[in-house]
Amino acid sequence: MQEIVLPKEPDTISAPGSLVRLLLRGARGGMIQSTVPVGRTSRPIAHRTVYEIWYVLEGAGEIWRSNGAQEKITALTPGTSIDLEPGTAFQFRNVSPDADLKFICVTMPAWPGEDEAVPASRGAWEPSV
Repeated sequence: MQEIVLPKEPDTISAPGSLVRLLLRGARGGMIQSTVPVGRTSRPIAHRTVYEIWYVLEGAGEIWRSNGAQEKITALTPGTSIDLEPGTAFQFRNVSPDADLKFICVTMPAWPGEDEAVPASRGAWEPSV
């Protein structure tokens, strides 16, 4: 049985460029809290094998997703959930003038390592990281 209290400081920076606080990790999945500072736009990436579910806690942002058949931009506001299938290119940004964008991210399976994230051939916006 695991338990954790949200760390005060980020543990790492994700491949796209958000600040990551590690939460739980198990055999079947993992969970993090991600913070996108004001003015930050991520690098566009895709995952090789991991499926993700996000739940937005605070702030305002946008996420662009493209899976080859569909492409869309979704507003990221508190209470919004989105998913990312393996192979889906995505990019996100904070659009709030004065608040960080914060969300919970669940991965299935647990994050396998640095080679999981690969650069996408394009994104919707110019990255700031």
